[in-house]
Amino acid sequence: MEKTLAQAPFILTEGAVIERLRREYNVSLDPHILNAALIYTDEGKSLLASIYREYLDIGREHDLPMFIFTPTWRANGERIWLAGLRDRDVNGDCVGFVYEILKAYGTYARKVYVGGLMGCKGDAYDPAEALSEEDASVFHPFQAEALACAGVDFLAAVALPAVSEALGVARSMADTGCPYLLSFVVRPEGTLLDGTLLGDAICMVDEKVSPRPVGYLVNCVHPSVFRKALLHGRNAAPSVRKRLLGLQANTSSKSPEELDGSLELDTEPPELFAASMASLHQELGMKVLGGCCGTDSRHIRALAEKIA
Repeated sequence: MEKTLAQAPFILTEGAVIERLRREYNVSLDPHILNAALIYTDEGKSLLASIYREYLDIGREHDLPMFIFTPTWRANGERIWLAGLRDRDVNGDCVGFVYEILKAYGTYARKVYVGGLMGCKGDAYDPAEALSEEDASVFHPFQAEALACAGVDFLAAVALPAVSEALGVARSMADTGCPYLLSFVVRPEGTLLDGTLLGDAICMVDEKVSPRPVGYLVNCVHPSVFRKALLHGRNAAPSVRKRLLGLQANTSSKSPEELDGSLELDTEPPELFAASMASLHQELGMKVLGGCCGTDSRHIRALAEKIA
């Protein structure tokens, strides 16, 4: 995974999964662990697998290296207990589910890297709910260790709103010995949702956690928001640009607060999305690109075609 990150000019990621299940398929997700629970029913497992295959098929068609993430964003220890699944290895089962899908992809599967997906404890859009560094260092090891032991290629904590919890989750992932990525939600002004400048957050984690992350991503914002954030002040420094690898983008330029709980899907045509993302690759050197809220296989296909 680290060698591919260093050498590949472009790495494709999946698009939205949770939002598609809710809006496109009207699936009632588990209130605690969301899509992780789907692997325990035949219908849910089949539907979830079909979405993964849509994205993997696009990667294979264009022969692109690809990051695919386990459906474990909310499968931390507390939520697993609340979901009544304390006797199951939910994280390990989800890892096995993804690798089972990859068996059908033959030699292309060697270009696909499975990321063990993690998230913050509370609301990803509310930094006031973020854990302190110390509390996060106690809360997150359960999931990090479960994913690492299940054999993921790397760990990824995404939609992080605050540097405090990012530090604790980074330390939890570092302790497993598995390569890992951190992904933040940012504002156009160049800060995380807690007000910390993106470049400062990256420097803080790099300085305080060893081994440091392989790199950083941003997710759950529109490409235009990402561009403004990256070009803002000290975020434009070469040291920050070197550590920031890419974006999993929304199709809406609305703020997290505007999108949170929205009943209407705010999206844009796949061709427009792909053009915006391609410009980040060509002009700013972002190499890990994919989708978040509002995207589906059409957006990921347009992105792959535009860059490949």
